[in-house]
Amino acid sequence: MRLSTKGRFAVTAMIDVALRERLGPVPLSEIAARQQISLSYLEQMFSKLRSVGLVSSTRGPGGGYTLGHRTDAITVADIICAVEDSPAKIVSKEAGPAQDMAQDLWDAMNAKVLDFMQSVTLRSLVLEQLAKGVKIEQKPAPNRGVFKKPATQTVRTSAPNSVFALGQSLLVRS
Repeated sequence: MRLSTKGRFAVTAMIDVALRERLGPVPLSEIAARQQISLSYLEQMFSKLRSVGLVSSTRGPGGGYTLGHRTDAITVADIICAVEDSPAKIVSKEAGPAQDMAQDLWDAMNAKVLDFMQSVTLRSLVLEQLAKGVKIEQKPAPNRGVFKKPATQTVRTSAPNSVFALGQSLLVRS
């Protein structure tokens, strides 16, 4: 399994989505701002995550990403394997003849790393963040056009409401 910054960013972004998805779909622009990850980089990663079903997307105003499975069904290994270009071994057999002598060591290490990452669920990472005191901010409801109820305000004026009432008010003043 390849371990890189891309995998780290993907796990971080998935934790962000898991923490906030109960408030509705989470836009990538908000994740990018909170986690300081390039929006175009996130778009590439979430395209891969969506293709394997780890997230699902909602288009339009108020759209974004939600998890494709429960948090306890998604592991760190699932996330990393989805975003890495070549989820190969940490050290591959193509490393050369000198590496063949230690290949059993690398295979054993790869198996241990993979077992560990399969044992860590997204749920455990979310609970860890909540235990550390991460605050989830409530976002205001998006303006959804015709579905948003207009605020009603009563307007009270002392001006006459017709030409005839205006004439009457002028006669009273004279």
